[in-house]
Amino acid sequence: MRIVTVELGENSYEIYIGNDLHSELVEFCKKSSFSRLGLIITDTNVGPIYGGKLKDMLAEGGLEAEIYEIPAGESSKSLKQFEAIMTRCIELGLDRKSPIFALGGGVVGDLAGFAAASYMRGVPFVQVPTSLLAQVDSSVGGKVAVNHPLGKNLIGAFYQPKAVFMDLDWLRTLPKREIYTGLGEIIKYGIIYDRGFFKYLKENTNDILNLKDEETAYMIARSCEIKAAVVSEDEKESGLRAILNFGHTMAHAIEKNTGYTRYNHGEAVAIGMVCAAHISRAMGLVDEEAFAEVENLIRIMQLPVRAQGCDIDTLYEAIFHDKKTVNGQVKWVLMDGEIGKVRISKEVSEEDVKNAMKYCLA
Repeated sequence: MRIVTVELGENSYEIYIGNDLHSELVEFCKKSSFSRLGLIITDTNVGPIYGGKLKDMLAEGGLEAEIYEIPAGESSKSLKQFEAIMTRCIELGLDRKSPIFALGGGVVGDLAGFAAASYMRGVPFVQVPTSLLAQVDSSVGGKVAVNHPLGKNLIGAFYQPKAVFMDLDWLRTLPKREIYTGLGEIIKYGIIYDRGFFKYLKENTNDILNLKDEETAYMIARSCEIKAAVVSEDEKESGLRAILNFGHTMAHAIEKNTGYTRYNHGEAVAIGMVCAAHISRAMGLVDEEAFAEVENLIRIMQLPVRAQGCDIDTLYEAIFHDKKTVNGQVKWVLMDGEIGKVRISKEVSEEDVKNAMKYCLA
């Protein structure tokens, strides 16, 4: 088992990564000062497989938790579902020490986290991510939110979990597409922070794609270490943390333009990274070789590099509705000199952006 600590003062917590984390989770519950009642929020895909297992573990740790299932999919990350969860929390009589556990992917984690941050102005929150994407991205760092019809993640908060449990055995039931989508965010960490990690991904693609235990544990732990290092320096995204948004400006526009149904998040990020790399090359920040390395690794990891069902004008308009846009200026995270380094720039021309979008549209 590997343990990664997210250092945030009194909000610090540990991420547990390994096979069969049963005993670690039970011991955590026994040591925590939780109330007797709790809530497990999951979805209709994950709940039938792992909901009962988690409920039994929590019971072993002295916690009686109800399972609350939401429909699987991005459309559940809504104010309507949030209100329904609030109603159920009140009906159950949950108090300020009643924990909420998020069991599932990023949609479940974001929604459950926002519920935990809001109910009684904050109750304990524990992440149990079951998708590769959630394990390396949304379950770490404390960003929680719901979507609005006019944009993704526009309603939310920064709210840190008490702990994160990543059981590698629970990845075995993932469809191949869900494995690939997690790799989109994993590749990102190499591009923005660690060229050596990017090289590791290139040299171990087959084992990674087949989720071999050693390679999977390492790539998840290294991804979490990088995100933890960035978040520890900038919890509320006032500076450095913005580099984690590499590829996301275009990705959110693609997701919105396709109704959050054609591409899942990691796929959209993959295309968005090609777009950001294209802009970086056009501005002379990286050479052709670095651009090709990024695009090729994304392609090898079975991720899309072109978007279908989008048009340039709609995409361009959408980037100005992203939550990272301030006073009409888009903050682009761009490659800077080589793989492993990035910069943030507001000085990107419309021509460079639209040329990159054109390149990334099928």
